[in-house]
Amino acid sequence: MKKIVIDPITRIEGHLRVEVEIDEDNVVQEAYASGQLFRGIEIILKDRDPRDAGLMAGRICGVCTNSHFRGAVSAVEDAYGLEIPKNAEIIRDLMAMALFIQDHVVHFYHLHLLDFVDVVSALEADIKLTSKEAHKYSKKPFRNSHTHYEEVKTKLQNFVKAGKLGPFSNGYWGHNEYKLTAEQNLLLISHYLEALKFQTNISKAVAIFGGKTPHPQSIVVGGITSVADMLNPGRLNDYIFIIKEAKEFVDRAYLPDMKLLAIAYKDEIKEGQGRANGNFLSVGGYEFEGDQRLFCNGVIYGHNFDEIEEFDETKITEEVDRAWYNEKDEPFYTDLNEDGSLKTKTKTDKYSWIKAPRYDGKTMETGPLARILVSYMKGNELIKSFVDEFLKDTNLELIDLSTTIGRNVARAIETAYICEYIFKLVSRLIQNIKYYDTETWGKYDFEKLPKDTKGGVFLEVPRGVLSHFVNIKNQKIQNYSVIAPTTWNATPKNLDGKRGAYEEALIGIKLADPSRPLEVLKVLHSFDPCLACAVHIIDTKGVDLGRYKIKINCQI
Repeated sequence: MKKIVIDPITRIEGHLRVEVEIDEDNVVQEAYASGQLFRGIEIILKDRDPRDAGLMAGRICGVCTNSHFRGAVSAVEDAYGLEIPKNAEIIRDLMAMALFIQDHVVHFYHLHLLDFVDVVSALEADIKLTSKEAHKYSKKPFRNSHTHYEEVKTKLQNFVKAGKLGPFSNGYWGHNEYKLTAEQNLLLISHYLEALKFQTNISKAVAIFGGKTPHPQSIVVGGITSVADMLNPGRLNDYIFIIKEAKEFVDRAYLPDMKLLAIAYKDEIKEGQGRANGNFLSVGGYEFEGDQRLFCNGVIYGHNFDEIEEFDETKITEEVDRAWYNEKDEPFYTDLNEDGSLKTKTKTDKYSWIKAPRYDGKTMETGPLARILVSYMKGNELIKSFVDEFLKDTNLELIDLSTTIGRNVARAIETAYICEYIFKLVSRLIQNIKYYDTETWGKYDFEKLPKDTKGGVFLEVPRGVLSHFVNIKNQKIQNYSVIAPTTWNATPKNLDGKRGAYEEALIGIKLADPSRPLEVLKVLHSFDPCLACAVHIIDTKGVDLGRYKIKINCQI
């Protein structure tokens, strides 16, 4: 067996290290995913006023700020039994939906696309053929003009001539894993550049109701504070206009690009490349009309789509036997092997800061794929037509989504139907205001609330299931805990030896060139890793709680 170390994994949020063991045929036989930095936000939250939890928990991550902000505030509201006004719920959802759209588009184009697109190859593209290629996947392709493609090609050529590829530097250009034609590469790179503008604009939609982004500040215990924005027709119109522009890009670029990718990589999809163990978890949420929810809750085991178990929070456990904590669940780092590799020889060796959550004793995959599969199989009419249309256009089956490419497909489908139904939320808000319902905060007397209580919340956020739990004593936070989507997906093996989704999805992957492990990166990026959320060293008194070091063993 030969061990390959990739550290750090780039184009993600946070610090991720992966070690894979390959046989003589370069096929991955074992994998270890390691969160390399413990941040300790839960420690910082101890002894704080519960009403401040959102502002601090929002700093868990620089990408998922709104998700953690809302999670913390909602957990406190649950602890105190506070109900928030409908308008506040809608505005929180509008911020969340805009974040879904932003996160998914940015992930594909700026964090994942270069695993599929050979930038250098795009320089050889024929402009006219590129335009024709775009029409295969959309009746009205986004910015599909010869002039536009000429500009993109010239921009790339200037990068190359200057010897400064910028974001395209250090790629594995010419790798055997790249399967797209020069024209397909140019088409996708043109959308990569357009997505940079998209990213800026969609962020404004979050900021309209959030005050700013990242780290919005309008969500408070009891409701929201952005009342003036809600009552200002101009601000509502700004939000609608941004979402309409976003929908155009999603419908004419993002979704067609995913069809292109699914067709080009169909052989890899049918082989099940990047498939994990088939255990999927979704907690559902986001009310639209009556009992309708954007996502359904449910649990799938072993790709058995015909049996969907209802989500039960009491089945969740979290262990630390192979994570860097002691028996008291306190941070306790153990060093690497002498050669700089992770200590993984025995089933008790610790190798990650990430804890090991389990559902009914099993590792689970969470995220857009889990939401799509659960919602589709439970007959969610909001999503079914989007899935059926994509599968028909690409001649794929539902099981094909449980792959590296499939995770991206699920993300794109999810973005498309969020763009479609987000306007229903706006309409509900306008209707409430029209009939003089302008309440945005539920008044309460903090001094009369319970001194000792506890609460928690489960939310679906862009990367998957997020949960926040708070224990309050004498109106101060005594304990705080977060289980983020990446905690589920990147879980270490623990004593049970069960691989998490990251590790399981890598088993059986064949590397064309072990010195350039693009295949490994492609699988991992499909999960949209966010290690800053997954591992939570900072002591408020300035005391070191642990030390760590990183040693790079091979090129990336």
